[in-house]
Amino acid sequence: MTHAVDLPAWAALLTALLVLLGAALALIGAVGTLRFGSFFERVHAPTLGTSWGTGAIVLASVVCFSVLGSRPVMHEVLIGVFVTVTTPVTLMLLARATLYRHRAEGDGNVPPQSTLHPPHVGDRPKGSRGGDR
Repeated sequence: MTHAVDLPAWAALLTALLVLLGAALALIGAVGTLRFGSFFERVHAPTLGTSWGTGAIVLASVVCFSVLGSRPVMHEVLIGVFVTVTTPVTLMLLARATLYRHRAEGDGNVPPQSTLHPPHVGDRPKGSRGGDR
């Protein structure tokens, strides 16, 4: 049994547009994953597609079920927040682990270690002897 006949035309149109937008963004992320060559290039596309695509689909669900229930339905927002927050963080951690592995293996195709962070206290430059003045 469906309640789609009870949905006003404006809400049905808005829901359909948001679902199509979310699906299109997820598709763009998937195509970007296939199109790019290296792992580091591929990390960005699914993050964008998943975050914004999920956001549009969750918003469509909120609109649809809020109109049908005649009250705001907000528990879908928790799903959207969870996916939007965890996907970029997970992919960032995967990228860092891959970068660490490539550097440990001596792969020359990765950027050098950042020069923005100063050395830790107690670290000495190579060739220096402790205690000499």
